[in-house]
Amino acid sequence: MSISLSSLILLPIWISMAQILQGGPDEKEKTTALKDLLSRIDLDELMKKDEPPLDFPDTLEGFEYAFNEKGQLRHIKTGEPFVFNYREDLHRWNQKRYEALGEIITKYVYELLEKDCNLKKISIPVDATESEPKSFIFMSEDALTNPQKLMVLIHGSGVVRAGQWARRLIINEDLDSGTQIPFIKRAMDEGYGVIVLNPNENYIEVEKPKIHVQSSSDSSDEPAEKRERKDKVSKEIKKRRDFYEKYRNPQREKETMQLYIRENGSPEEHAVYVWDHFITQSAAENVFFVAHSYGGLAFVELNCCNWVSSSEPLDTSVESMLPDCPRVSAGHSKRKCFGGENWK
Repeated sequence: MSISLSSLILLPIWISMAQILQGGPDEKEKTTALKDLLSRIDLDELMKKDEPPLDFPDTLEGFEYAFNEKGQLRHIKTGEPFVFNYREDLHRWNQKRYEALGEIITKYVYELLEKDCNLKKISIPVDATESEPKSFIFMSEDALTNPQKLMVLIHGSGVVRAGQWARRLIINEDLDSGTQIPFIKRAMDEGYGVIVLNPNENYIEVEKPKIHVQSSSDSSDEPAEKRERKDKVSKEIKKRRDFYEKYRNPQREKETMQLYIRENGSPEEHAVYVWDHFITQSAAENVFFVAHSYGGLAFVELNCCNWVSSSEPLDTSVESMLPDCPRVSAGHSKRKCFGGENWK
């Protein structure tokens, strides 16, 4: 039987609480004090002390996984599918491990888009300076020159990036289920130009710069002895604070800040940007969109029009309760559905 550090810390508190609850009215004040103490304990932070280091591999090989010929992620030694609960009772650590693997999968899919699908990676904004944050999309060679048809793919919200539909499906099912690759390959086989959007790549994360606070005593006219005493107290306070922080959060992660990508700071902005700078510049007579989940809402930002059931004449503006694309009358009060060979 193993006992964790957090259990050892909490055990005396629980014992004391039990003893007090068995006591008389005189112990009420102590009970209140202990309850207050327990309410101040951050169990999530406390449990971090039992975690292994959050230090994960940066390659599939490092995780000892690989995609087989069927596009399934399998352990290279056992052949088993991915196991989320790699360490029991350490959900946070397991989640961080899963996220680290997910980042590797994202890069792997990017490589497949370029190598297997022969797409080009295009940096945006198109006029970005060397130092500013950038995103990118993927395009086929004929995306802007194909005179007949262009297909545009937009994924949903969350952690997925260009070329993915669902990370969970990539990891737990296979590449065909979770990526856009089957759509891309079939579209190209049937003569479509292809553009793959990347609507969730809205910012880059950088480590927050350390702020050095200048001591107020440096610019004062206080006596040297008083300034030294203040500096000594300040250093002692900082030392105690650092010690407490190290104890409270031994796996403290780096503090980061987000630098948003110009004109691509949201999925909607990204969709409009790609529309304005690429899709409208294409030679295609017909443009087809394949959008999943929130990708559909991003698509709506492109001045779409929704024809709805209404008794009003065709194309009459119809008021909407939702802040989506403009709605106009379809010229019919009953919804038309396609059944077999006839409209009903």
